[in-house]
Amino acid sequence: MVPKKARVKISLQLHPRYGQEGVIEADAPNRWQQIVTFADGERLLINNVDLDAPSVPLPRERSYPAEYTEAIATIEERHKQELERLSQELRIGLQSEATARAEAQVQEQIQSLQQLYKQQKEQNIQLQQRLDEMEGLRKLEIENQQLQQRIQDLENAVEQRPSQQWGNTMTQQATKALNKQVKQVLEKTIDLRSLAQEPPKENAQECLRLMGIALKNLASAMNNTQALEAAAIILGSEPTPSAIAYRAEQLEMLPQAVSDIRAVLAKSGCTWQDYWVVAQEYEVIKSDYWTELSTEETDLITALQKVSSQPEIIGIGSIVAHADPYRTLYVERGEVVEDLGEELVVAWDHWKEQSKKADRYSRDELRFWQGEKK
Repeated sequence: MVPKKARVKISLQLHPRYGQEGVIEADAPNRWQQIVTFADGERLLINNVDLDAPSVPLPRERSYPAEYTEAIATIEERHKQELERLSQELRIGLQSEATARAEAQVQEQIQSLQQLYKQQKEQNIQLQQRLDEMEGLRKLEIENQQLQQRIQDLENAVEQRPSQQWGNTMTQQATKALNKQVKQVLEKTIDLRSLAQEPPKENAQECLRLMGIALKNLASAMNNTQALEAAAIILGSEPTPSAIAYRAEQLEMLPQAVSDIRAVLAKSGCTWQDYWVVAQEYEVIKSDYWTELSTEETDLITALQKVSSQPEIIGIGSIVAHADPYRTLYVERGEVVEDLGEELVVAWDHWKEQSKKADRYSRDELRFWQGEKK
């Protein structure tokens, strides 16, 4: 029991009368609350735990009957077990989530490795294809070298050209070798004496073309393989009708090619560019028309090529553009108007209407405009 007239103080900070003192003048309605009268006469029912009365023993907890106490203990034990069960389930759930997350990460890594393996496999296939291409190019290069050597041998064979009854194209050595091959194919099969009764009025190359065409026609009419092979040897092609026909068309252009090339070489001040404009039209029969030209003409072509291969230096009067493709001046046209030694002064066409008409640049910063050299 709490004695009457005991003075207490409100210790709950949230209470509106926090810190104020009052007097307990009436009996408590229960064991955990008190009726407190304040100085202004107001009486309030306040919990014991919210009062500060060191000199007064106030009960701080509720008291329950024995049957309530047992029920409360049972509930608390059940609540404790439920908390333990929930805690166990939470731990299992967290472990399952962590396991699932780890499995997902492993699966993602496996997929990444599979993708990487696929990419590496594709790269290996591409590399193998590239190696195969390079091997093919190497074989082509070897074949090209062999063909170049063959061409060189043929050119060496016809380099010395003594006077002959059919012109000056075939040497005696080349003629004998050709006749020997033809005779081996046509032995006991075809008699070509009738074709030699009246030699053509053109040179020997034209004679060979006519003989090749005649043999091709003869092979087609008689279905004779040996005649076809003889025509291929004479014309210098594969022993097939289409290849022989194509070669005959090439040789038919030979007189016109020689005439056009000699005409351009005869011009005063002929340059490599002048020759090349005409020669590229007959590039497929270069080895044929080359043997028709004189030594002076071939020497002139070689000299023109050497002069054209020497790089020109940008100087005064050169038409230039900027060498850097990321500069706007890369597509503009300008003229070198002054040489300062280390630098050049360029007057730009599109600056004519501006106050600044020229600027200084090093030679490395400039290039000939659109490939033109002046």
